[in-house]
Amino acid sequence: MTSMQTTTPDPWADLSGLTAAAAGFIARHRFDDLDATTLQIARRCLLDGLAVMLAGSDQPGMAPLFAHLTQQGGAPQAPLLGLAGPDLPAPAAALWAGTAGHATDWDDTQLAEGPGRPYGLLMHPTVPPLAATLALTPMVATGQRRPVSGAQFLAAFTAGFETGCKIAEAIAPEHYMRGFHTSGTIGTFAAAGAAANLLGLDAAQTARAPGIAASMASGIRANFGTMTKPLHVGRAAENGVTAALLARHGWSFNPEALDGRWGYLAIAGPGGEPALVRDRFGAPHSMLSPGVSIKPYPSGVLTHPSMDALLFLMRDAGLRPADIAQVRLCAGSNVLGPIRFRIARTELEGKFSFAFLLSAILLRGRAGKAEFTDDFVSSPECQAMQARIETAFDQGIEDFGWDRIRSRVEVTTTDGRTLIRWADEAYRGSPRNPLSDADLAAKFADCAEGLLDADRQARVVAAAMAFDREPDAARLFTLLRWQAG
Repeated sequence: MTSMQTTTPDPWADLSGLTAAAAGFIARHRFDDLDATTLQIARRCLLDGLAVMLAGSDQPGMAPLFAHLTQQGGAPQAPLLGLAGPDLPAPAAALWAGTAGHATDWDDTQLAEGPGRPYGLLMHPTVPPLAATLALTPMVATGQRRPVSGAQFLAAFTAGFETGCKIAEAIAPEHYMRGFHTSGTIGTFAAAGAAANLLGLDAAQTARAPGIAASMASGIRANFGTMTKPLHVGRAAENGVTAALLARHGWSFNPEALDGRWGYLAIAGPGGEPALVRDRFGAPHSMLSPGVSIKPYPSGVLTHPSMDALLFLMRDAGLRPADIAQVRLCAGSNVLGPIRFRIARTELEGKFSFAFLLSAILLRGRAGKAEFTDDFVSSPECQAMQARIETAFDQGIEDFGWDRIRSRVEVTTTDGRTLIRWADEAYRGSPRNPLSDADLAAKFADCAEGLLDADRQARVVAAAMAFDREPDAARLFTLLRWQAG
């Protein structure tokens, strides 16, 4: 087909509001804009994102997705992360990496800072822009006739990360409460921002990307506990790449697609407060303040303080699984509401079941890749332990508000004692108590267990933690390859 030029007037000249602010930031953002602290956090988020993508690429849900993508075929623009082949179109590669990155629910969490924003209920900020950046790296390298550098890669990734976080902060909390999955919805804008930056779109082209993405952002919480939940994040990455590629070709958009009368914030919120973020893109980056939680467990961040509370209670009291008669978890609706399964029968349900999550801590003293399997969840010992665990809504905890993740664990022992521990607000992985670099490397090793040998694991960790000096970002595909596809 011959090239066609659009006759639609470009609306950039009349653009204002959140779309203009987001587009201006994306188009201007460069690696040199990152200060040393933000860069170090970005490297850590990169390593964590690669870890969870690697772990997710081996999950059961990826087999049907692989069959679907290879059946569709298309231009060989990018590898599928973790696999030796085949190469597929960049949007398909983004779909694969994004879905893998959320398949274990081990990806990081954006923290809220605006008034009335529930702590821990915004989005998973790393995977959508990281998947988009990975998928477009080979295409961009071909177009610019030189490899994409690590610095260029990190600039695009952080542009998307920041775009998603600020838009997630602007939209009304009702967006999540009424059933939207923010990582799928707002993640689309994050991926579009990363893609537009890496493609080197000018200001007018960049403005189109979030405008187009606003009509592609989707994902509902009804599918939590199924293979479709991680697909939300994969689709966010895929749609963000598609929006940026369409923008490059001149696709038209409504300049008020984000914060106009019928824009995304108004329709999917409903409502929002764009003024909270409009003048703060990159000032500072959200990954720096209020920060990002890198997860120690492959489940929703709302569950982690309670899991740690039980872990430390068990250790301090010297308890064994046989000592447990009953466990009662008391919390408010912000913690209990999203965790929907009373008893988990599958690993996917287990991510949203306090009975399973606490059973893993009780039985194994940990909750990692080895515990999140259908075999362990359905085992007689795990099912029996889940039956001893209950949750209870606590009005007193509810009255404290949703600015922190609060809960109380009550353990009744077989000899009649009742032991109580409050969840610590400085839970592991939070900005108040971040995972150390050694902890993060250990998480990568857990994710890579059975996929990469120790030498390859060490090489990935070293590459990620010095990625701004990497001459060829596409080397990640080779480092992370674990099977032939």
